[in-house]
Amino acid sequence: MKTIGLLGGMSWESSVLYEELINTEVRSRLGGTHSADLLVKSYDFAAIEALQEAGDWDGAGALLSADAVRLVTAGAELIVLCTNTMHRVAPAIEEAIDVPFVHLGDATARAVVAQGLTTVGLLGTRFTMEAAFYRERLESHGLTVLTPSAEEQTVVHDIIYNELVRGELNRSSREEYLDIIDRLSAAGAEGVIAGCTEIELLVTEDDVFVPYFPTTEIHAQAAVDAALA
Repeated sequence: MKTIGLLGGMSWESSVLYEELINTEVRSRLGGTHSADLLVKSYDFAAIEALQEAGDWDGAGALLSADAVRLVTAGAELIVLCTNTMHRVAPAIEEAIDVPFVHLGDATARAVVAQGLTTVGLLGTRFTMEAAFYRERLESHGLTVLTPSAEEQTVVHDIIYNELVRGELNRSSREEYLDIIDRLSAAGAEGVIAGCTEIELLVTEDDVFVPYFPTTEIHAQAAVDAALA
């Protein structure tokens, strides 16, 4: 088993979910008392949020790249970035390290294509929905990506930052998300990507009536695939 380096703490709730899913998957595949071999760098999310709001993506990329190098130096044989939004700086991380980087966008796209879908809705932070970095990565796999309206994007983003990253799960917010998913479906989305790890804490596959792609679970499985390859 290869040692997995996790860049997490964005927010810590999602990182805890990553660790749980990766360890559960390793135990399922290897049996017995097996668990994953992990090295974890966890951040004060307030510092990351400040860089996002300031639009300092170069600074964020430099920070995460340096810590990825530290994880590799400590023995990580592959790197997993435990967040959708910060994949905006994935190229900087990939350039800085000499071990595999398990890209969340590629893993998610493969999961969508495997179900025979061609058009998907994307929910995430405002940064993920507005910018091209995530959509274009999915489109490179032949997918068409639909996003909510500008007003709906504000709703999705604010629930993430004002509630989910603070550990708050509200039924009314779940209903708002489900209404937005219904409108994406009516617009032609054959499935929906939960393009923010915290969304999966609020909305589960049981809540949705179209194929639902929880990116944390998909990414965790891809990480285990790489660790056991």
